[in-house]
Amino acid sequence: MKLWTPNQSLKNGRFIIQKVLGGGGFGVTYSALEQRTGQLFAIKTLNPMHQSQDDFLELQEKFVNEALRLRGCNHPHIVKVHELIQEDGMWGMVMEFIDGEDLGVYVDKHGQLSESEALRYIDQVGQALEYVHLQGFLHRDIKPNNIILRGGKLEAVLIDFGLAREFTIGKTLSMSNSKTEGYAPVEQYERLGRFGTYTDVYALAATLYSLLTTKTPIPANYRKDADIPLKAPKQFNPEISDRVNEAILKGMELEAQHRPQTVLEFRKLLGLGSAESSSIKLITAKMDYTQLRDLLSGGKWREANEETGRVMLAVAGRQKEGWLNVEDIDKFPCEDLSIIDQLWVKYSDGRFGFSVQKQIYQSLGGSRSYDEKIWQAFGDRVGWRRREEWVYYLDLVFDLSAPLAHLPVLVAGLVGVSGGLFSRIETCKM
Repeated sequence: MKLWTPNQSLKNGRFIIQKVLGGGGFGVTYSALEQRTGQLFAIKTLNPMHQSQDDFLELQEKFVNEALRLRGCNHPHIVKVHELIQEDGMWGMVMEFIDGEDLGVYVDKHGQLSESEALRYIDQVGQALEYVHLQGFLHRDIKPNNIILRGGKLEAVLIDFGLAREFTIGKTLSMSNSKTEGYAPVEQYERLGRFGTYTDVYALAATLYSLLTTKTPIPANYRKDADIPLKAPKQFNPEISDRVNEAILKGMELEAQHRPQTVLEFRKLLGLGSAESSSIKLITAKMDYTQLRDLLSGGKWREANEETGRVMLAVAGRQKEGWLNVEDIDKFPCEDLSIIDQLWVKYSDGRFGFSVQKQIYQSLGGSRSYDEKIWQAFGDRVGWRRREEWVYYLDLVFDLSAPLAHLPVLVAGLVGVSGGLFSRIETCKM
């Protein structure tokens, strides 16, 4: 039984093991430094339990096949596999090192996600799954802990394809009984069953259930055997929209034929992956946001930033003063704030927007109360400070090459209301 240890060298000193990153039912993953380049990689092997089993050689073959499948995948939301190496009889899968934390850990730290944030990650993972299914195989282990958020970015990456298997629609297949309770559909509890893209749909819906409620859904086999209905996620989180609540329940139907049959169908039920999802309301009782939409869709970022300031002052009735105070922010209509944010997020492809800024601010420890050190760290991260100095408005970057969350910038009075603004975004479930 082999377990690599810190400072151990691999491939004649090419890689130096740093530490264990994590392990599951199939493999164990290490961080490793490539000495020549100074670059960090993740290297995965079979875990020690499998190394001692009689079918070790067969498992090694499955492991190598997993690596080969993944190496052929090229998708922004799927972990990138670079090569296979062998060390003392053990195969290792050399993958990109993702500097971030998985969604399970993220939710443990921050609590349930807002619907918009959860849907952003489900949409990304859903697109990755559609790509995987087109390659002719299933993931079979979708869960929050198998989705990593890239540090400093609003990007989810699907990892751990150890249970991935090829499938043929309509055929009965024999599958291993490896699964994750609460996320596996009922067919994964059967030795012989009909597996299809709807198998991953169930797990994706269960993952969304967990992100929005912090609850692990009741296992599918227990629901079936004890005839216990699944509690609607909205019972745990009343802020969940009816549409998303119903889509989750549909995606987690016990009988496969009652679920959406593809991930695309499920995404459409959620309002993703369709023309409908791009429709944003532009007129409220307070403001018409058509001009802001036109500026953002045309890539006129500076003008859009100034229009954002104008409409926010108008909505708050503060045109004369020319700035917002904490009380204005606390009373700012959620509907208007959400529309402004949705427009920025949509036309920047997720790079800009108040909700993007909020996530970074909170990740640095920011709260409603103003903290100078945290605010400075936030300024450094989003590019509002350079060389420990705040930049002038004219020196901001008004294009997509700007750092993540660089825009919008409400220059007048922003420092004083920053915590309140991000707190209001949290209250508005953005």
